[in-house]
Amino acid sequence: MSGFRLEERAGIARITLDRPEALNALTFEMYRGLTDAFRDLAGRASVRVVTITGSGRAFCTGGDVRDIIGPLLKMHRAALHDFTRLTCDLIGAMRALPKPIVAALNGPVAGAGAVIALASDIRLAAESAKIAFLFVKVGLAGADMGAAWLLPRVIGLGRASELLMTGDFVDAAEAHRLGLYNRVLPAERLLPEAAALAERLARGPAASLAATKEALNREQQMTLADALTYEAEVQAELMLGADFREGHRAFTEKRAPRFEGAPE
Repeated sequence: MSGFRLEERAGIARITLDRPEALNALTFEMYRGLTDAFRDLAGRASVRVVTITGSGRAFCTGGDVRDIIGPLLKMHRAALHDFTRLTCDLIGAMRALPKPIVAALNGPVAGAGAVIALASDIRLAAESAKIAFLFVKVGLAGADMGAAWLLPRVIGLGRASELLMTGDFVDAAEAHRLGLYNRVLPAERLLPEAAALAERLARGPAASLAATKEALNREQQMTLADALTYEAEVQAELMLGADFREGHRAFTEKRAPRFEGAPE
């Protein structure tokens, strides 16, 4: 696929942004291809977890200045709206994916790349992975691709306001302190740790993980009473499933569970 690679092994789909010479900047084709890939992975039963990383020294530095930014300056309103919907569709496909997404941020993360990282479920970062939501730096709103919805839910409104209104970079240590990164690791440990986490999740109960992600998405808009009703319904349904029975058997037999469809 142009601009990125998609590989699948042992229940894990690995997406690698692959324009290292351009610091993995996104093109129109990459937006479309990545959106289609996430939508396809949603229905691929063999895939239980998705990882995303970059090749070379950056994760993703946003839209390509030559391929995207230049042409946008010449577009009329309808075409511009088509593009902004295209970018939002990618984030929508990531959040709708009923499987965990682990981002391995191997270097600088900026603009649209920052929102792709944000839309992932768990973010592991190399020490070089500074991050910025750069949109205001080029005269656009910090509210781009769902950033103003997602970021306050991860780090809080005040901190999100500062990052989105200044567009400034923060280093990996500060991103970790804010709660934006789950872990910060030496570069040589990043991919092995991300792979180990993905493998652990792939061995987990797929329906339970899907239900957890769906609850995290949906309950942001609910009252506590509605959330309690929703969780009671979801949990009761899962209690009817084979994975719940296997989890109990494994606990009583003092062994690791073998959940339905999980790789050996």
